[in-house]
Amino acid sequence: MNTVYTVGELESFLVAILVLFIGHSVNRHVAAFRKYNIPEPIVGGLLVAAVITVLHSYNISLEFSLSMQNTLMMMFFSSVGLAASYKLLMKGGTKVFLFLAIASLYIIIQNAVGVSIATALGLEPLMGLIAGSITLSGGHGTGAAWAQTFSEQYGINTLELAMAAATFGLVMGGIIGGPVAQRLINKNGLVSAYGVGGNHHKDHPDLVTYDQLEEDRVTAKSILEVLFILLLCVAGAKWFGSLVDYLDIGWLKMPEFVYALFFGVVITNITEVSRGFKINRESVDVLGTVSLALFLAMALMNLKLWEIFDLAVPLLIILLVQTAVLALFAYWITFKLMGANYDAAVMAGGHCGFGLGATPTAVMNMGALVSRTGPSPQAFMVVPIVGAFFIDIVNAIILQGYLSFIG
Repeated sequence: MNTVYTVGELESFLVAILVLFIGHSVNRHVAAFRKYNIPEPIVGGLLVAAVITVLHSYNISLEFSLSMQNTLMMMFFSSVGLAASYKLLMKGGTKVFLFLAIASLYIIIQNAVGVSIATALGLEPLMGLIAGSITLSGGHGTGAAWAQTFSEQYGINTLELAMAAATFGLVMGGIIGGPVAQRLINKNGLVSAYGVGGNHHKDHPDLVTYDQLEEDRVTAKSILEVLFILLLCVAGAKWFGSLVDYLDIGWLKMPEFVYALFFGVVITNITEVSRGFKINRESVDVLGTVSLALFLAMALMNLKLWEIFDLAVPLLIILLVQTAVLALFAYWITFKLMGANYDAAVMAGGHCGFGLGATPTAVMNMGALVSRTGPSPQAFMVVPIVGAFFIDIVNAIILQGYLSFIG
């Protein structure tokens, strides 16, 4: 008989912070993790998930109360929006569309790999899409949605496999991103245009670094002001999402965190043009970094690793090949087409994150990198906008094309 223990809200929040401390402590003592910039939430989260998996094997289940998880994610994307002033958007706007084209090309390749290997292994070709962009570029939400479609239209039950594949991708995306980008940086002798170390905020007041080690000059007042703006973006996104659902405007239906990001873009550019109020960028940096770290810790401590163990061997083979293909694609194609510079290397690490896992994983990869190798504001603008907004639309179109061909 399985015994379920529900962990309270406060205790769950404490465990999320503990996950980050564990990850930091392990990384401090394991040189390989530091060298290849394995993100702290991945390290700490996997250790906690491993403990929970052991307990599960003894029929003991822990259920965490993590009602703040979604709000923290939306706060982070709001901070990305607040960092995207029109000057920065004009400077890096073309890179957004270039990166979108590269990511779209990879989705086509990702599904071709999945379908080809599934067919070679004697599986239903649709399983190749489950182990392709449905769960890897799409994540858990897209996987669940398509599993329902496959069940209704094709009579195939794929929900458990979709969730397991998405979990596998989330973990592997966080593991390979740092090593791929670090290898590019070391091999090509790349450096951040803003330098490594030092006080970036002093020399560049408008820079948002998402560096956990950066020294920030903030006050209680500036933190409260920015916290108010971030929560305003979150509340606005929820309200707007409800309005879109109520009016049933299909083309405007997107994840709420996308609305939060664009609310942030609108607010920061209104304040810049009006010049009536200046948003404290260092406070945005602090709250954005904390929100991302806590959200990822919560997501990873809730991983059900036993779902990965239950994967059928053929599906696991497809996912391992997908991991290797993305690492090679990011290393040789993403990096070169994005300019073969420091920003391109950071974006290659980010591509590993959302090409296998999700946009927050991509940002986690980049955050681990810039904490050691220097800021890359262009990467933090381009990757989240493509990963949070455009890629889901492109993914849906490409998947429909594959289904038409397979069918």
